[in-house]
Amino acid sequence: MAYGDPIRKLFTPIKINQLDIRNRIVLPAMHLGYTPGGLVSDRLVEFYRERARGGAGLIVIGGCTVDEYGGMSEMIAIHEDRFIEGLSSLAQAVQTEGARLFAQLYQAGRYAYSFLIGGRTPLAPSAIRSKLTGETPKAMDLGEIEMVQQSFVQAALRARNAGLDGVEVLGSAGYLISQFLSPITNKREDDYGGSWENRTRFGREVVEKIRQAVGPDFPIMVRVAGNDFMPGGNTNKEAAEFAKVLEVAGADAINVTGGWHETRVPQLTMMVPQGAFTYLAQGIREKVKVPVVACNRVNDPLLADQILRQGQADLIGMARALIADPNLPNKAMGGNLQAIQHCIACNQGCFDEVFKLSPVTCLVNPRTGREKETPVIRAEKKKKILVIGGGPAGMMAAVTAARRGHKVFLYDRNPELGGQLPLAAVPPGRQEMAALGRDLSYQLGLFDVEVNSDQEVTLPLLEAVAPDAVVVATGARPILPDIPGINLPHVVQAWEVLSGQVDTVSPVVIIGGGAVGCETALLLARIGTISPETLYFLFENQAETPEILVPLITRGIQEITIMEMMAKIGRDIGASTRWSILQDIHRRGIRSQLSSRAVEITPESVVFEKDGETSSLPARTVVLALGVEPVNDLYEEFKDQVEEIYLIGDAKKPRKALEAVREGLEVGLKI
Repeated sequence: MAYGDPIRKLFTPIKINQLDIRNRIVLPAMHLGYTPGGLVSDRLVEFYRERARGGAGLIVIGGCTVDEYGGMSEMIAIHEDRFIEGLSSLAQAVQTEGARLFAQLYQAGRYAYSFLIGGRTPLAPSAIRSKLTGETPKAMDLGEIEMVQQSFVQAALRARNAGLDGVEVLGSAGYLISQFLSPITNKREDDYGGSWENRTRFGREVVEKIRQAVGPDFPIMVRVAGNDFMPGGNTNKEAAEFAKVLEVAGADAINVTGGWHETRVPQLTMMVPQGAFTYLAQGIREKVKVPVVACNRVNDPLLADQILRQGQADLIGMARALIADPNLPNKAMGGNLQAIQHCIACNQGCFDEVFKLSPVTCLVNPRTGREKETPVIRAEKKKKILVIGGGPAGMMAAVTAARRGHKVFLYDRNPELGGQLPLAAVPPGRQEMAALGRDLSYQLGLFDVEVNSDQEVTLPLLEAVAPDAVVVATGARPILPDIPGINLPHVVQAWEVLSGQVDTVSPVVIIGGGAVGCETALLLARIGTISPETLYFLFENQAETPEILVPLITRGIQEITIMEMMAKIGRDIGASTRWSILQDIHRRGIRSQLSSRAVEITPESVVFEKDGETSSLPARTVVLALGVEPVNDLYEEFKDQVEEIYLIGDAKKPRKALEAVREGLEVGLKI
């Protein structure tokens, strides 16, 4: 899809029940960690105010805890009347900007952690241990079923009383309603278990009882798993049948997401193709008459519009896309698509932070969650600023400073801007890392930053520019360890492999099992596999059986071993992504040599020590992935030459891109 393509349907209005919604863009519920004690905070209000002002049609907040058994204290709470006042202020802020607001009613069931719910035992349809928490819940008796259903009802009434426009009942992702629906987690022998009708009963009654309490015109949406992606669980066929049951019960819309939290099918990582799970919404839309929302990995308005025009869904959920760029709807509606800051599904600032019980931020948009504290306003005094280094930290600093009215000059020694981003985008499933560089590059031009690439910064150049302030963002370089044989011709850096400067000969030993080592291994493991296009051709024409095709797409021709000093590989990869990368490493037959330290490289092998013993691995190519060290020579040279100078990003201390971009924003706001 080209940027010249027209958007035809995304910005047309739609009704849910009798509620008018200005466009088809939905900001789904997502845990943010901005509500200590469950109370709506100014931080939460400003986050959602900015997304409403940016043009979203419908915003769903939450999950909102309906009781004290199925959530945690940092979630938005709706289980007591004392929370109504805060919810009302949030509703007013969002509605004043023209958006509609729903509350997602949340009960985690066996996904609740007892230590986060005051030591209570989580409730579930059956006492089956949760792989997610490691805990065994209590099987609900009939009194507890009625109690929890009434908690949903009372929460819905509070949402209505707070002035919200509707509610969404959470029935997806392996939470309580999903647990009743699934034969994996529901082993009951009463009216709430066994047959399909009985397993739908709990969720159906929740919707029926809410409808009876709130009346016919208050919108009720239900979020369902389009496919559990669990062996023995419900598929899209059952999900569509459940949606029909919910529609009869009183649901006005169905919001379709992917599988459970326990599934081994990636749902939200960068390796998931954009729009990959749209077919799940399509399968449900074919069975119901109410509007259907398609979710997961849609961050491009053109793709969103295509899904709508093709009749696969009626609305589009764009969660992380609106974290990354709150103004995405307005930019798209105004035809300024290139100005969008695209979500790259890195998960560094969102899901990885949630798993650490920390507030959500964003690599692409470091103002996330700090909207009120970090306004980009005009500087009192216009300055001439020299930014040295065109990686993500330098580009963000340059863009931010230029937006504030400063005259900014950016220099980079490389012909291509982006720093390490072009390398990070090379491994399989990581291509969207390059989008961050493209988006920042566009903004450099948008705000008149004078870019000078392929040019070294020297003292004479500094004197010629005569800046009022200097930002040094010169990045890092790979570490070269002091190991005998390190300078042999078959020893290369991972950066050289990723950039295509060198070819590898099998067997390959990668020394270093961090993110770069793992991703380099996955790149090399693709050598000799068939392309997606070839797979499609062979499968469509039934030229080969699935048993033949699976090895052809997963097993390459190079023998690869990752050697790591620690007991695990991928320790620096975020929790939301690490498991899928390790799964892919195993699937592709990549070996791991753990708790091993390389002590010598010979022309034919890598000699290593493990548990006090010396062994060797055959290697015709040795790839070094041992981390990086800062490049800050210019900072040391210039710090006495200018009055105002800053050191940011990897040049200060090698870390993740999340920290680098945040430092770029902060220095751009400070100057």
